[in-house]
Amino acid sequence: MKLISASWRRLGLAVLTIVLVVSSFAIFTPSAAAETYKVKLGSDKGLLAFEPKKLTVKPGDTIEWVNNKVPPHNVVFDAAKNPTKSADLAKSLSHKKLLMSPGQKETTTFPADAAAGDYTFYCEPHRGAGMVGIITVQG
Repeated sequence: MKLISASWRRLGLAVLTIVLVVSSFAIFTPSAAAETYKVKLGSDKGLLAFEPKKLTVKPGDTIEWVNNKVPPHNVVFDAAKNPTKSADLAKSLSHKKLLMSPGQKETTTFPADAAAGDYTFYCEPHRGAGMVGIITVQG
C-alpha cells in the first residue's frame, strides 16, 4: 500500500511540475507587438504625394497619417481596391475629414483579422494629381 501511495505522490508531483513549467513559458513568452508607422501627407519637397507611397504592415499595426505640405489632405481607402472589396472596411480605415494645418494627425489601425493583400488609398483633393498609395498587409 505504501508503494502505491508513494508512486501516486511522485506521479502527481511530476504532473504538477510539468504543468508549472509549461504555464511559465506561456506567461513569459513575449507576444508580437503591433507596430506604428508614419506616413506624411505631402512630401517634404512640397509634392502632392504620400511619403512613403508604399508600406507593408501586419494585421493590428497602426499608421499615423501626418499632414505635411500643400494641404488640405485626407486619407480615403478605395472600396474596390482592397482584398475583400468591402465598402465597410474601406470606410472604417478612411479619414475623410480634411486636415488643413501642417502637423495635424489621424491614425488608422488595421484589424487583427485584416485580409492579406494590397489596400489602395488616396487623398480626395489630390487624387487626380496622382496622390495615391498602397498599404500591403502581410498574412
